Amino acid sequence: MKRRKIRILGINIFHGDAAAALLEDGNLVAAVEEERLNRIKHWAGFPSQSVKHVILSAGCDISEIDHVAISFCPYSRLARRLYYACKFYLLKGCWGGRADRIQKAIRVSELVRNSFNSKNTRPTFRIHFIEHHQTHIACAYWPSGLDEAAILSVDGMGDFVSTVFAHGVGRSWRRLYEVRFPHSLGYLYNAVTLYLGFPNYGDEYKVMGLASYGNPSYLKQFREIIIKAGPAYKLDLSYFTHSKTGIDIQIQNGIPVIKPFHSKKFESVFGPPRKQEEEINQRHQDIAASLQAVTEEVIISVLRNLQKLTKSKNLCLSGGVAMNSVANGKIREKTDFDKVFIPPAAADNGTSIGAAFYVWKKLGGHKNFKLDHAYWGTPVDIAQCMEACQKFGLKYLEFTDKEINCLIVETIIKGGVVGIFRGRMEFGARALGNRSLVADPRRCDIREIINSKIKFREKFRPFAPSVLEEYAHEFFENIEPSPFMEKVLRVRPEKRHLIPAVTHVDGTGRLHTVNRSVNEVYWELIELFRQRTNIPLILNTSFNENEPIVNTPEEALDCFLRTKIDAVVLGTLWVSR
Repeated sequence: MKRRKIRILGINIFHGDAAAALLEDGNLVAAVEEERLNRIKHWAGFPSQSVKHVILSAGCDISEIDHVAISFCPYSRLARRLYYACKFYLLKGCWGGRADRIQKAIRVSELVRNSFNSKNTRPTFRIHFIEHHQTHIACAYWPSGLDEAAILSVDGMGDFVSTVFAHGVGRSWRRLYEVRFPHSLGYLYNAVTLYLGFPNYGDEYKVMGLASYGNPSYLKQFREIIIKAGPAYKLDLSYFTHSKTGIDIQIQNGIPVIKPFHSKKFESVFGPPRKQEEEINQRHQDIAASLQAVTEEVIISVLRNLQKLTKSKNLCLSGGVAMNSVANGKIREKTDFDKVFIPPAAADNGTSIGAAFYVWKKLGGHKNFKLDHAYWGTPVDIAQCMEACQKFGLKYLEFTDKEINCLIVETIIKGGVVGIFRGRMEFGARALGNRSLVADPRRCDIREIINSKIKFREKFRPFAPSVLEEYAHEFFENIEPSPFMEKVLRVRPEKRHLIPAVTHVDGTGRLHTVNRSVNEVYWELIELFRQRTNIPLILNTSFNENEPIVNTPEEALDCFLRTKIDAVVLGTLWVSR
């Protein structure tokens, strides 16, 4: 009798970027963020649609799920939790949303079952609550393909810890050091992001982009806010309020909203906070540049100390701070690490994968899965694409992938922008060729066109180059693979004038290296562009407009119609104006 596969469902629940992932016998089968399905950015509730999607992707039902892994543990550091809960209660007179969050988590069995609207199917799975940073570590180390590595998990806060040092050997790892609440590098970046007038959850990437326009003239002041402590760091808490009153985070219609938590002392040093509608000036740019500079200093210092503790040449990096691609691009240059692995969803969305792998490890599973691509989401259905075109009254032509690539190249060389919707959707924040907008990187005007007529966003926001892996060294310095668009590297000075649309103001680019074996159709598109232009890269940005990345053909066509996108690829269908 054939053995049934062991299926583990991993969930990031009641936290920003809620998501679900599914393993079968230790192999990732599917992963998707709830925001892609319910269209609410950074959704922080229960990912019911994601749970349903990943289970159906495996061709099974809820009765065939053996384990459910949750990426936080309401019981970890219980004494510390109770101390701060009582402290905040005495100051604020309420428990906030913590009690409700824990209660909902404990009811996860019922919530998973209800996501299938089935009262008759009783779930038999076992529930595991996994400490937050253990899931980050598992997501970074377990599928890295490395048999030994130093591991750093660093974010805002998870289960009252912000930073963890670990050392992985074989299938296990050992925790070496941790930084606990209220000290957090992620909190520092978040506090300054809010101070600079970027109020939305996850807006830190905007500050990272803004930083390249400023000068780090406030670096001395920031060095007094975050200082060395042991092998890591600590905050001067007088610049913040969270150690006294907690972080005021509320879930409004599924969206996490955080109130500013810098103190009056912070304003006395840096001036008044920027209002959301206020024009960005040089002071704001310099503060962003100084924040980014001190963040890089702290990360490099921490990594050097981690390397001393582990003596490893390999690094696995995860957590929300690991989304700082500018800092990531300097790791190999400024440390002795030779190999650096950062998963495609290093932030809390990826803890769904990490939680599932952690349980697989506990079950004695083998460490034989390598995460070498990010295409774990919704696939394209051509019949649905045709129906969507008919719904919108749009004509389409059907071609082969090679013919479609020729049409894309012809369009972008003429100055057009093409939306690509084919293959399985990417998991994580980056569009990597399957849900992308692409354009000619040689055009000086294309960045302004996309930002003002398609994205409708700030002018300082940069775009990424998708570059053929075998040619990347010709255009970028200190080249290393960046398959998940996770590193910013310097563009070679002699090449910058050739690709102005993807060269940031400071001479860098957040590159996406494209390997033929990972995404052959996208590789062939860039290769065709190279044959026509002698430039082995194209401009790539996410297919969306102030919304989550498009997930259905209807959403792709809706974005096409309300913006100035010139053409859309839906699988093997071509729709143009």
